[in-house]
Amino acid sequence: MKRRDFMKRVLGSGVLMATSSLPALAEDDPSVFPKRGRFERLSLNYATIHIGLREPFSVLHISDTHLTAAYPHEGSKKQTLHKSRTVTFGGRQEEALRDSLDWARKYVDYVVHTGDLIDWQSEANFDLVRKYFGNQIFGALGNHEYSPDMWLSDPKEQHVEAYKDLSRDTLAQVYPFDLSFHSQVIHGVNFIAIDDVYCTVTPEQVKRFHEEVKRGLPIILCMHVPFYTDDLWRASRRFWSSKEGERFRSARVDHNSSYKIQQEDPVTRDFINYLKQEPLLKGILCGHEHITVQDRFSPTAIQYSVAGNFQFHGQEILFV
Repeated sequence: MKRRDFMKRVLGSGVLMATSSLPALAEDDPSVFPKRGRFERLSLNYATIHIGLREPFSVLHISDTHLTAAYPHEGSKKQTLHKSRTVTFGGRQEEALRDSLDWARKYVDYVVHTGDLIDWQSEANFDLVRKYFGNQIFGALGNHEYSPDMWLSDPKEQHVEAYKDLSRDTLAQVYPFDLSFHSQVIHGVNFIAIDDVYCTVTPEQVKRFHEEVKRGLPIILCMHVPFYTDDLWRASRRFWSSKEGERFRSARVDHNSSYKIQQEDPVTRDFINYLKQEPLLKGILCGHEHITVQDRFSPTAIQYSVAGNFQFHGQEILFV
């Protein structure tokens, strides 16, 4: 079967978003980087996951686009966030997303987005999700997807499942997948996406994961918040240093970091310990930290954290 015929067939099955389904986008403004190649603004990392496939395929993994759009008729909170957060993320998030997807159409087979596609909920942000991904998006939500108005929200954000319940119905109208857990099989590889935006997983998610394991297929886990590893913490600590100009003088691991909850919550702790022994797990795709880090998670799996798409970052992963 030819590659294009294959992708036409799987599109009807609701699988990972095939790049042939992405919209055709306008050419770059020639006045921007006029002497450089079209996609040189993109900062792409490359990795290979060895599974033993008969038919290799490739995925563009992006995360943390942080779209900050708001229509003029949306309320004062949305307008305040639009102004302040657009400054925070540079104002070129849509451009970065567009360039990433246009590059993907030409050079890879599928796209996975692992959360914080939007910075907070707005009609304009939701319309951008529909514009660029339609009903073919695959991936995971981020913590920002659950934020109606970020710090301006009432009630204030609480890192519990009950807080997510306030937005689930709204988000379900925009993101065409099970927000908590969904899976798709591509070329014999089971991509499983879970919602772990507050660093925890639920008993229901664990139960559903075990059901997927019974299929006996190699697994790629997609989620927003990475699982804690010492080297990931070190890299994150260097990037998010709280004092300007501070040097990272020690390799000491701080187990009081924000990832401590992954060990304090018994369901999440046990799930992580189980995953480290699961031979079918071949890789983890995640974001959240706005840095690109690859670190060993288990004997069979590397965890691939990708830097913010708002800064034109992404990573191409070849599955062989």
